[in-house]
Amino acid sequence: MSGPLPGDPADTVGGVATPRAQCVLAPNPSPMTLDGTNTWLLSEPGSDLAVVVDPGPLDETHLRRIVDLAEQQGKRIALTLLTHGHADHAEGAARFAELTGTAVRALDPALRLGEEGLHGGQRLDVGGLDLRVVGTPGHTADSLTFHLPADGAILTGDTVLGRGTTMVAHPDGRLGDYLDSLRRLHAMASEHGVRTVLPGHGPVLADALGAVDYYLAHRAARLAQVETAVEAGCRTAPEVVARVYADVDPALWPAAELSVRAQLTYLEDRGLI
Repeated sequence: MSGPLPGDPADTVGGVATPRAQCVLAPNPSPMTLDGTNTWLLSEPGSDLAVVVDPGPLDETHLRRIVDLAEQQGKRIALTLLTHGHADHAEGAARFAELTGTAVRALDPALRLGEEGLHGGQRLDVGGLDLRVVGTPGHTADSLTFHLPADGAILTGDTVLGRGTTMVAHPDGRLGDYLDSLRRLHAMASEHGVRTVLPGHGPVLADALGAVDYYLAHRAARLAQVETAVEAGCRTAPEVVARVYADVDPALWPAAELSVRAQLTYLEDRGLI
């Protein structure tokens, strides 16, 4: 919900991003979804199996395009994964499962198709593709990140976007959890070879550490602004939004209000306001 991130590559979305990851852009652009939802087709080089992360909205043309792209590359989609349950990422999952005959695995049991779910710390192997599950709640309670160690890449869903910043979807999302998740991603980038962010929206980011540093600094600055707004007499979330987010497109104010409510709860829980 703000300007460009440091280290942005050319501002293009879609296509091959790493040796193991290809983006298929969904046709659902909006102020909230940026260019649209990034559906990720993952596969180990030389393997005939593929994994799809976030099939996206219930758009038949988009879902069939993913299947067709895999088939053109001689691959069978063997598994569908969800970073979280928001409709722009997950609404098409049930139909996609019908098209591919795959299970859908997610943290939230309500989103799963099949017996197995996902949780942080899991390691998945599909046709030699090494994919690790990292719990990153905060944007939503069920948000996950997927780590591709061989590419030094993370698929962040809405936890880190390719352009601007994300919201904390109060009350399901919680700011304390989100800050902890950003710190977890920071450690992965600074200590465990993660270089590239494959986001749920927007372009690929080549500087993962710089992106997470930016997010942490942005959150700290916004939190200070919210605290100042309350001290100045703002009593409701809409009043805080009008003051703190005056430089943001009003079309994004409803999302900003969710983040502000999460920030107010965070400050109240710690006795800071």
